[in-house]
Amino acid sequence: MFGISLPQSFLQMNTIFISILIEALPFVTLGVLISGIIQIFVTEEMIAKIMPKNRVLAVIFASFLGILFPSCECGIVPIVSRLVSKGVPISAGIAFMLTAPIINPVVLFATYIAFGSDWKMPLYRGIGAIIVAIVTGIFIAYRYKGNPFKENYHHHHNHEKITFWKKVWRTLEHAVEEFFSMGKYLVIGSLIAAAVQTYVKTSTLVSIGQGPASSSFVMMALSFILSLCSEADAFIASSFRTTFSTGSLLAFLVFGPMVDIKNLMMMLATFKKRLVLMIVVAVFVIVFEYSLLF
Repeated sequence: MFGISLPQSFLQMNTIFISILIEALPFVTLGVLISGIIQIFVTEEMIAKIMPKNRVLAVIFASFLGILFPSCECGIVPIVSRLVSKGVPISAGIAFMLTAPIINPVVLFATYIAFGSDWKMPLYRGIGAIIVAIVTGIFIAYRYKGNPFKENYHHHHNHEKITFWKKVWRTLEHAVEEFFSMGKYLVIGSLIAAAVQTYVKTSTLVSIGQGPASSSFVMMALSFILSLCSEADAFIASSFRTTFSTGSLLAFLVFGPMVDIKNLMMMLATFKKRLVLMIVVAVFVIVFEYSLLF
C-alpha cells in the first residue's frame, strides 16, 4: 500500500475543522432537544394568554421570552407563525423571533465557553439582541398594518389528542430532524471557517475590514452566508478574535441568528415581502450601529 502525503496546510485545516465541531456539537444537541420539548409540550395558547395587550409592552415582554422558551433560528419562523396565527401581535412575534435564538441560556453559555470562559461577550451579545429586537418590534408595531402572512400561506392547527409518551417520542423526532437540518450548516460553516483561517492570510482579512465600519460589514456578510445555528456560531466567531474587533465579532453574533440565508428563505415563504424587507433593513441598521459602540 502506498502512503499518501497530505499537505501540511490541509492537515492544519482538518485540525481546526474538527476542533470547531467537537466544541460545538454538545451545545447543538442540547439546543435541539430543548427546542423539541418546547415544540411539543408548550402550546402557543399558553404564551398568548400571558401576552400584554399594550403593543410596546408586548414587544418588550416578547423580547425576553427567549430566556424561558429557547429556539434555534432554524425552527423559529414556524413557531412565530403559529403564535401570530393564534393572536400574538406580529410585532411581538418578530421581537421573539429575533431574540429567542440568542438570549436563551444554551446559546449564552456556548458563547461563554467559546470566548474563554469570559462573560463579557455573551453579555454584550444578549444586550445587543434585546436592543435590536425591541427597536425592530416597536418599528413594526407602528409602521406595519394588515395581515402579515402571504396570501398562499395557510396555517394548520393540530387539535389531535396524544398521550404523554407519544409527545416524548415526537419531541425526540423533532430534535433529531432539527439536528440533521442544522447539522449540515454547522459542518459547512466550520469547513469554510477552517479553510479561511488556513488559506486566507490574516492580512487579507484585515485589509478587507480595516476600519470599524468595514469590518462589521464583512462579519455581517459572513454570518449571513455561513448560516450557522446560534448554538455553534460563537465557536466560529471566536476563531476570528485575533483578526477582527470586538464590535465586528458582535455584529457576526447578533446579525447571523436574526438574518441568514436559511431563515430569510423561511420568512419569505411565510410572511409578505414588505414585512420581511422591513425586518431585514431594521435589523441590519441597528446591529451595525450597535457594533460601532465597541
